[in-house]
Amino acid sequence: MAGIGFLFSGQGAQYTGMGKALYEYSPAARDVLDPLNEQRSDLLDLCFNGSAEDLSKTETTQPAVYAVDLAAAAAAKEAGMDPSAAAGFSLGELAALAFAGYYTPEEGFDLVQKRAFFMADAAAKNPGAMLAVLRMENEAVEALCLGRTLYPVNYNCPGQLVVAGSPEDIQYLQEKIKEAKGRSVPLPVSGGFHSPFMDEAAAKMETELKQVVFRDPLIPVYANDTGKVYGKNAAEHLTNQINHPVRWEDSIRNMIQQGIDCFVEAGPGKALSGFVSRIAPEVRVISVDSAEGLEKWKEEQGYVQR
Repeated sequence: MAGIGFLFSGQGAQYTGMGKALYEYSPAARDVLDPLNEQRSDLLDLCFNGSAEDLSKTETTQPAVYAVDLAAAAAAKEAGMDPSAAAGFSLGELAALAFAGYYTPEEGFDLVQKRAFFMADAAAKNPGAMLAVLRMENEAVEALCLGRTLYPVNYNCPGQLVVAGSPEDIQYLQEKIKEAKGRSVPLPVSGGFHSPFMDEAAAKMETELKQVVFRDPLIPVYANDTGKVYGKNAAEHLTNQINHPVRWEDSIRNMIQQGIDCFVEAGPGKALSGFVSRIAPEVRVISVDSAEGLEKWKEEQGYVQR
């Protein structure tokens, strides 16, 4: 029996029409999305018809991606995928926790909307920028950040590290990356996420999380801030992931070490699938962003029932 791990997409994976095919195909997906649409009446319209501009705003993007993440996971489970662990990238971690039973999807949706507001507000007060650095060793990038307002924040996979910082120092870093024969890609975000630029948002989230009663999980969830399984300190992990690095590569490697050899990307896009393929080319990676992905899985169920 293969060990299956569900991976939940984060902000940046959104696109116009996300979740629509799953909604039409899967009763389980509808059972997730309809109640969330009652909490926020524009949710389905935003996911299915929202413009790129609408979906670029943190306050709207985060709730929408969270909802589609959980809809995809529900559809995947309905199709016979039975995960034994989960992880989520940044925002996706809140979806992973809801799926694992730490709180209900509706409770998580409220948290996500507050988180999004806190982060957008922090970004407006303290603007930052983010830069994906490719084709360089992590240590070399970290060295370039020393002494500057630059913070390595997303350890995605070998050869890809995202840095947050002041707009001026991000420009400096771009020049240094070019000199080092690396490649850099500015990210279309308004803030320096997962860095001290988000300290105010983290403090507000910490206060909010004190009111949450976390339940015992059905499956383990791997934390962004440590790359290891959540313990009893769920609120601490959720606070830390706002202004601390996402150790995604560590999470994936630790999941593999614990027997996960098939990863299912639940949510819009295929970015996480790409990261996993770079980290561990030998494992199976499946995207369930569409009905086609779910149908393909059903045809290949012999893979998990061997």
